[in-house]
Amino acid sequence: MHHPSHTAPALAGSEGLLQPGRTCWRVERAARFAPIVDAADYFAHLRSALLRAQHSVLFVGWEFDTRIKLDPDHPIAGLPEELGPFLSALVERRSSLSIRVLQWNLGILGTLARGTTPLYLLNWMRARRFQFRLDSAHPVGASHHQKIVVIDDVLAFCGGIDMTDDRWDTRAHADGDVRRVRPSGRAYAPFHDATVAVDGAAAAVLGALARERWYRATGERLTPPDRTDHDPWPDSLTPVLRDVEVGIARTEPPYQGRPGVREIEQLYLACIAAARHTLYVESQYFASRCIAEAMAARLGEPDGPEVVVVNPDRAMGWLEETAMGRGRSRVLAHLRSADRFGRFRLYRPVTAAGQPIYVHAKVLIVDDRLLRIGSSNLNNRSMGLDTECDLAVEAVREPVTAQTTAAAIIGLRDALLGEHLGVAPDDIARTLARTGSLIATIEALRGGRGRTLVPFEVLAAGTMQPLSEGELLDPEQPEPVWRAMLHALADRPRRRAHPQGHGPGRKGVSSE
Repeated sequence: MHHPSHTAPALAGSEGLLQPGRTCWRVERAARFAPIVDAADYFAHLRSALLRAQHSVLFVGWEFDTRIKLDPDHPIAGLPEELGPFLSALVERRSSLSIRVLQWNLGILGTLARGTTPLYLLNWMRARRFQFRLDSAHPVGASHHQKIVVIDDVLAFCGGIDMTDDRWDTRAHADGDVRRVRPSGRAYAPFHDATVAVDGAAAAVLGALARERWYRATGERLTPPDRTDHDPWPDSLTPVLRDVEVGIARTEPPYQGRPGVREIEQLYLACIAAARHTLYVESQYFASRCIAEAMAARLGEPDGPEVVVVNPDRAMGWLEETAMGRGRSRVLAHLRSADRFGRFRLYRPVTAAGQPIYVHAKVLIVDDRLLRIGSSNLNNRSMGLDTECDLAVEAVREPVTAQTTAAAIIGLRDALLGEHLGVAPDDIARTLARTGSLIATIEALRGGRGRTLVPFEVLAAGTMQPLSEGELLDPEQPEPVWRAMLHALADRPRRRAHPQGHGPGRKGVSSE
């Protein structure tokens, strides 16, 4: 099957995929929108923005490690390099600034094992303008999984990158990069991730979302900061889109009388149904039953879209691999049985030396029509149990700017594939123009020397039967108390060294 590499945005002027109240919570305008790929760039941009914060910084996340260095290649004279001392120094330097950190309560099990981190957290809990709190406002067995930073309500980062160890890496994912080490000094595997920076009304709404989460966790109502004319946007961060509408989609489980929110699931399903030519997905997991069934239905169509999924080689811990790995095997078998026309591929990225690159990014790109980056994985937890937040832009919402948005969407997809295949984005575009197929393009460019994508194979065929013990760790509904206890115990980090100092060497079962 051949598809054009780039066409006019589909359905321009018609009803869009981003529909508040169904597939998203709000659609708000951002003066600037910038995807950020991999944590080396994100941490550096975040440090630059934090240095300009005037009034408030609110971190909402899954886990924090105060020992990580935000920009190891560019230390600033007179400022600490490690996150904890750096944030403390910011508060000391600027009397008008308050910083709040909200972390998932069971994520603290990992945090408490992290060297000096507990000492900083205790100091922060006693500080007046630096507050650290734990988020337990979720059903037993669920996790708070959003990764959001809001600065003065004028700049926000939202995506998949946690402020913790094992995350920092460059887009080169170089073998033996000596900077890719934990604070303990141990090396970890190459790591791929993504987030988004937005400003304007979109940032302000993310600020409101973060403050609501703080209220639910602590009972304290925060006052929005006074809007000022200062601009903390990092000088080195170039927006890919300007004056664009941004959809904000959430997952929230039912809790304490509040109904559940499944906007992210609805957006995924709408995107799969609307795709004409290609669905490109990057995800830490691939184990969602509803997503697999929706993809299978499209693969069964004679002229449906190609589906390309990029996953890590395996999950980070043996228990997590047992659950998510089994789910992926069954989903993969189901999709392959439905793929009568050869339009589905699941790949894993590797370095030039063949070392697996861990995929933690959560990206969905639909044709040249929609880009979504956030915290949600393709697993059951992200569809209904854990709290998630994704951002999306769509080319069809405003016909005047649709072409610009479509070009940016395709540009990011080509850049991501170029990163994985070790080629320039232009090589992706040229090859796609020649082949008319995203799969044929990948197959033509992968292999040889350097980084590449390897087709994922399962050793044993699975079926879409109930996941039995695997479902324990990837539920769609809250778990019984005894299961949640097992979930928490399994999530404690295990600092087992990986051969040759590579590999994540940690992680349990929570869907990071």
